[in-house]
Amino acid sequence: MDMKIPVIDISPLIEMNDHASAMETAKRIRQACREHGFFYIQNHGISESLQEKLEQFSKEFFSLSEKEKMEIAMQKGGSAWRGYFPVGNEFTSGKPDQKEGLYFGTELTSEHPKVTSKTPMHGGNLFPQDPKELRETVLAYMHEVTKVGHAVLRGIALSLQLPHNHFESSITKDPFILLRVFHYPKVEVQDENWGGVGEHTDYGLLTILKQDDCGGLEVRSNGEWIAAPPIANTFVCNIGDMLDLMTGGLYVSTPHRVKNTSGKNRLSFPLFFDPNFDAVVKPIPGFEKSVADHASRWDGQNAYDFKGKYGDYVVVKVSKVFPELFRGISNPDDNN
Repeated sequence: MDMKIPVIDISPLIEMNDHASAMETAKRIRQACREHGFFYIQNHGISESLQEKLEQFSKEFFSLSEKEKMEIAMQKGGSAWRGYFPVGNEFTSGKPDQKEGLYFGTELTSEHPKVTSKTPMHGGNLFPQDPKELRETVLAYMHEVTKVGHAVLRGIALSLQLPHNHFESSITKDPFILLRVFHYPKVEVQDENWGGVGEHTDYGLLTILKQDDCGGLEVRSNGEWIAAPPIANTFVCNIGDMLDLMTGGLYVSTPHRVKNTSGKNRLSFPLFFDPNFDAVVKPIPGFEKSVADHASRWDGQNAYDFKGKYGDYVVVKVSKVFPELFRGISNPDDNN
């Protein structure tokens, strides 16, 4: 079996004016989802200029002092879970990650029903005073990549012999969008974390990742770790736990990790394109058959056991990633 992660031209899924081409693209996506759970996408329509600005302004932010960065600390975002966290404050596989980062999501006003009801992971974003351009760049980037997410899910729907708008007409009509901007400081002496993130799977439907030129992403495919190196003007896509559940294990949520052995500072920009927070996630009719969980998960849970709304699933998962922050939100008196 070819262990190289495929590169797929998704332009037919954006334009949707050539059914034969769209079906051919869907066929390639199906093969990638069955073999790796990962694939690159090209001809996605996101300008290189916007990508360059995102990278530039992110570098400027992470070059600030710790005091300046902590002005938008996640604790100030409360239950919205937005803002900055320093190195070692996010956990994967039960261990602190060797990265710092920014959490963003769909920008909501204080009057939005999800905000007034204090629904976790909903609210306004925290943006730094400097660089001030980061705000408009992040919001524009999320808007553009969300359109790409809809296009890729059209291909996934077709790959399952479903109508192309199967997801968009139901659980992703109003998708739950989260953007992470991660900075992995260069590591002179490697430790057991290898300057990165431990083995894990993603929670939702689809992850769309922009990475810089440092490399470090690895995918556990067919029992082996293989590299997913950067390819110019492409994004890396991988499926998450919910699509695994919905397809009864036909498309597997593949474990992956990051080892920043480049000797340089590394940036990555994963956008998570997931079901609506209130969407009930269940197997697609015809794909009900479950199989044993394919990964030995650090949380000891099986994604196939989940029944209910996606929001319930993701809040539990994120609470494990940020245990201290979650305790503060769940028990606000502890912060007094």
